[in-house]
Amino acid sequence: MKYKKQLKAVALAMVLASGASATFAQAEESIQFGLCFDLSKSYSFISPQVAQAARDLAMYTNDNGGIEGHPVEIIVRDHGNEPQRGVECYEQLKREGVFHFYFLSTPVTNAALPRAMKDGNILAQAFTGRGDAVDGEVFEWVFPIGPTYWQQAANDVAFIKEQLGGDLENAKIGFIYLDYPFGQEPIEILKTLSEKEGFELELYPVPLPGTDQSGAWSRIRRDKPDYVISWLLAGGHVVASREMRRNRFPIDRYLSVHWMNEVDIRNIGEEEAKGIMRASNVAGGQDFPIIQTMLETYYAEGKGSGPEANVRDVYYNMGLAIQATAHEAARLAIKENGWPLTPEAMKAGYESIENFDANGLMAPVTVTPQDHGGSSKTRIEQWDGETWVPLTDWSAGYTDVVWDVVKENSATFSVK
Repeated sequence: MKYKKQLKAVALAMVLASGASATFAQAEESIQFGLCFDLSKSYSFISPQVAQAARDLAMYTNDNGGIEGHPVEIIVRDHGNEPQRGVECYEQLKREGVFHFYFLSTPVTNAALPRAMKDGNILAQAFTGRGDAVDGEVFEWVFPIGPTYWQQAANDVAFIKEQLGGDLENAKIGFIYLDYPFGQEPIEILKTLSEKEGFELELYPVPLPGTDQSGAWSRIRRDKPDYVISWLLAGGHVVASREMRRNRFPIDRYLSVHWMNEVDIRNIGEEEAKGIMRASNVAGGQDFPIIQTMLETYYAEGKGSGPEANVRDVYYNMGLAIQATAHEAARLAIKENGWPLTPEAMKAGYESIENFDANGLMAPVTVTPQDHGGSSKTRIEQWDGETWVPLTDWSAGYTDVVWDVVKENSATFSVK
């Protein structure tokens, strides 16, 4: 009885469309999602949780009738964060009939994007990849659901402006980043906002893998920025926390990109991390019906798609939100255009998504043919020594500025 009540509470439209008793009698083929992820190198601290969430959601979806009566299949491959391997994964899965891809890596996404555009295949680019891909009139087959790195950085500046009394004229903002495409992505928008608002922008590049930050933090100690926006990953935050203590930089002036999770906090030290901030794209924690259902049914019975510890990680929530949006696009596509599901129908399905929040896991998303992101909103969270506390509601700043930069950049794109 408890299980049935939980299923009713979850009631996600994209997974309950056909009812729990469906037997897939109509489904001659599955709905395939290709996840070419880095499972072995740079992003192995993120990708397993995201892939596990996608598999769990597929299992839950299939147990509850599939998507409009059709089963979901998640195909996961490792590209090791190497663009060429990512392209090879794309080509291999394409030959096997897959037309919906997600790479969870900016360099790999950028390498595969021209092929997906030329082939007319769906490229999901949630929370990674190039910022101008939200322009659906140019990037017709790319869907960067949620805020891009450009918008995230703009939201960070908007938050800092509010904290400094609404005026950035005499402010100094530092940007510490891994010196490769992921870290470099926000620089253009930060420079644009620096010119608009009059604040001084200081750039602090860090070489991969992020373990050598001493020079950057020595400069930060000298420059004394009001805030530091961080585009580091995993162990990079741990190194940064040590350098902040060594250089007497206040940890509550460090604002991280969303790639900071519970593991990072434990490695920094829960008490030592008190005050650190992140800009989040999805809500953390397990207080959501779908996650409780996963824990109390599949994982309680030893049937989960991976370690239970991963379910208690914000990156798992991110994986659920991303995959739930893809399920919703497929549901809308089949409902409107019937079976078989085609790339064209899936594209139309994405462009029909309206006010979808993955059952509370993220800010509502409304996708249009013009805006393939669907949401510009993040929220700032701060670690209080025990948990993440939201400092803001879901909000977006400088969207007009970001879209000006989007249009300027997208106008130069062409499929060669």
